[in-house]
Amino acid sequence: MRIDVHTHIFPPDIVQDRQGFYDGEPAFRHLYDSPRARLATVESLLETMERDRVDRAVVFGFPWQKPELAMRHNDYVLESAAKYAPALIPLGCVNPVGPGSLREAERCLALGARGLGELAVYGLVDEAVALNCYQDLIACCGMYDGIMLVHANEPVGRAYPGKAPLGLDFYYALARMAAEIRLILAHWGGGLGFYELLKREAPEILRNVFYDTAASPFLYKSSMYTTMAAIVGVQRILFGSDYPLISPGRYFREMAETGISSEGLSAITGENASALFGITR
Repeated sequence: MRIDVHTHIFPPDIVQDRQGFYDGEPAFRHLYDSPRARLATVESLLETMERDRVDRAVVFGFPWQKPELAMRHNDYVLESAAKYAPALIPLGCVNPVGPGSLREAERCLALGARGLGELAVYGLVDEAVALNCYQDLIACCGMYDGIMLVHANEPVGRAYPGKAPLGLDFYYALARMAAEIRLILAHWGGGLGFYELLKREAPEILRNVFYDTAASPFLYKSSMYTTMAAIVGVQRILFGSDYPLISPGRYFREMAETGISSEGLSAITGENASALFGITR
């Protein structure tokens, strides 16, 4: 079974007229102002899943600043997951430092979201304030036995839309706070997993952290797969495409050339996520 743990879907009217939603949403505008930045409806996702032979996808929206937009987008994700069950696994998405986020997170979890994600802070923010907000969301997620998926990115290299200013020390502190829940750090955790090799305490702090592969072909060498497998173990790596940024097929072709065993590929592309989310055929 192939499972993609990192996909984004948007309501049709946002896909058709993204400019109409820029007002008061600087992060959305920054990420999607370019016409090359794709937005996809649930139908587009399902067509891609069928083409690339993906059996399940974890789906979520965008961390809007406006509470009414967050609620509307989360409703679309939840309704899509119900309509096309069991193909889609919904997460509730909120802006961690935005108004009403904790209330909206609890609403989504109560309505059947399997967790929260992709949680991201794209603008400048005081790290202590952000950690306090995340602490409340972690507690909420834990009450529902939910899974949390958090955006993370590497602190070095070129700038690009969606590269958040928070550093690896922030995500390390976040992982420490979230030690009792299941945490997925997107985009290979921005390289945070390397510290499991370098720091004595890191393997214990990061023991419940999973790393997804979202945007890997754009950000890292293909050797990232074998390197991370050697450091954290193949069982803590999850295939995530960041669809519609990149199609799943590109990952499968890249992974097939890395030298990872067939058992390792099966674990990354589905078995690990199946165990994490409790998915059965």
